[in-house]
Amino acid sequence: MRALGVNTWVWTSPLTGADLEVIAPRVADWGFDVIELPVEDVGDWDPGRARDLVSGLGLEPRVVLVMGPGRELVATDPGTRRTTQDYLRRVVDAAAAVGSPVAAGPAYASVGRTWRMSPAERASLAAELTEALAPVVEHAAQAGVRLAVEPLNRYETSVLNTVDQGLELLADLPSEHCGLALDVYHMNIEERDVPAAILRAGDRVAHVQVCANDRGAPGADHLDWPGIAASLDTIRYTGPLVIESFTAENATIATAASIWRPLAATQDAIAVDGLAFLRSLPSGR
Repeated sequence: MRALGVNTWVWTSPLTGADLEVIAPRVADWGFDVIELPVEDVGDWDPGRARDLVSGLGLEPRVVLVMGPGRELVATDPGTRRTTQDYLRRVVDAAAAVGSPVAAGPAYASVGRTWRMSPAERASLAAELTEALAPVVEHAAQAGVRLAVEPLNRYETSVLNTVDQGLELLADLPSEHCGLALDVYHMNIEERDVPAAILRAGDRVAHVQVCANDRGAPGADHLDWPGIAASLDTIRYTGPLVIESFTAENATIATAASIWRPLAATQDAIAVDGLAFLRSLPSGR
């Protein structure tokens, strides 16, 4: 049976320890298996205390990294690259400390940064990203954490949009320590066939985030959920499906995620209705 989770961004941003003390018990009471914890800035929440809290509630943690303004690994200056690498290493440390086997997110450039590239420039960028990620991946390996790099849609980045691009960009990094984080919201925009893209990703899939095509509750949409579930079973993905959505009530996150209207009757409904739908999906595992 699939483990199912939800990201605290459904209710708040940035996540703090006090927020987690309120959100985590409700997530557990609803019947989720996993709670996803964003690290917008290291120190927003304490990994040791969070580990005790969520494990005491029977929840498994997953950690996501946040590439805000000024966090860049490519097409940037050496100082910014070093600062970003240090942030990513500290996120890996937080993941290890809280008990998350992955640290997932767009670990290459700040969200919203786009620019045109020639084929030669894109090839150079791929080499640059491999070089910049290598020490972070090595640190993750030593910490027992798998870095999961997330493709985003074309409106949020020009670096990495599709599974095929991800497989190419990560080809020279060890799969056991560096995989892909797939978010069906972005895949719905960029992939011509989402289930087929999952099959191509294969054992490189390290983490999966889900929501409706409009960022609402999964199932209230046009996505091919049976096909998505079947592909995940075929590649023997054993990780959780985690609902990622955002609240329109927080100005910063609403602007960053382009959430201009409520996506459900309540934020709780995104989690509860999404959980009920995901439980209804067939699982071949």
